[in-house]
Amino acid sequence: MGRRPVCPRSARARSLQLAVRTPVRPGRRALRRLRFHGAHQGHSGRSERGPVAALSEWDTPGEIADSFKALGYLADEHTSQVVYLADKLQKPILAEGPAGVGKTELAVTIAKAADRRLVRLQCYEGLDEAKALYEWNYHKQLLRLQADEGKAWDDLEGDIFGEDFLLTRPLLEAITSEDPVVLLIDEVDRIEIETEALLLEVLDSFQVTIPELGTVTANSRPLVVLTSNNTRELSEALKRRCLFLHIDYPNVEREREILMARVPELSKTMADRIAKVVRSVRDLKLRKAPSVSESIDWARTLLALGADDVSAGVTQDTLGVLLKYQEDIERAAKELQLPDEE
Repeated sequence: MGRRPVCPRSARARSLQLAVRTPVRPGRRALRRLRFHGAHQGHSGRSERGPVAALSEWDTPGEIADSFKALGYLADEHTSQVVYLADKLQKPILAEGPAGVGKTELAVTIAKAADRRLVRLQCYEGLDEAKALYEWNYHKQLLRLQADEGKAWDDLEGDIFGEDFLLTRPLLEAITSEDPVVLLIDEVDRIEIETEALLLEVLDSFQVTIPELGTVTANSRPLVVLTSNNTRELSEALKRRCLFLHIDYPNVEREREILMARVPELSKTMADRIAKVVRSVRDLKLRKAPSVSESIDWARTLLALGADDVSAGVTQDTLGVLLKYQEDIERAAKELQLPDEE
């Protein structure tokens, strides 16, 4: 198992020390101020993984599928089974597939079905420990130093490096939550390898070492869903820790069911026509194929326009709902074979 994630104070702590303008002596740990809900261990202690907390009273993958369906999310047998195993084995889910096929919605639905709070870490290029894990409220610390001007650093450190000055970010928020949560790490393929290594360390033990406070361990392990649009290859180490789930575009029958579940006003015939046209559009050589969410938006658009069929005219007039690049719209308008309005 890798080392525990540690975020040093770096240059900010040194500047705070200079701000008090007194000789700096080795500071005392602010352990007495640790009031997190998570279990705590000192630096020399060992901590075990948090206790298991089952998501719900689900006894079978089929019960999960039924719970999801009641919330408007149609999970196939494989997806339901992966969620079931993730709960029982306490392993993260790595959901991979094209954008807009329901990966993020899966995590949202799990949280709703299990009546858990959703904690979301939105990944992006440049995401670092300060935004993913925690950082100190530097400006609040400076204000405290100014208010207590004249005191020695050794007397101040235990206060300004306490919980009141700590800004928790999604990873630490999930770990310190009093109640079990669902942790969504969205679009993990957008982060750098260095930040991916941080995730590995947190996912290994669900504990974080804060140098000024000690080690915080989760009361209960969150159920973790990582999503990836496959824009880059993730490390084998990250994949090895997860249950892999590939979510692709649905077939026509499944998309029709999704449309009818998400747009109840839609007739079965209209839903079938929309699903077939969307499948034809996806089969074209496009820069970006329409997602399931865009298919749902298109169905709502056709209803709003009072369309009772998917004709060539209404399709060409509304392609901008399905497609977001002009060259794709032009290709679809040219190559789609649809009947004209009667």
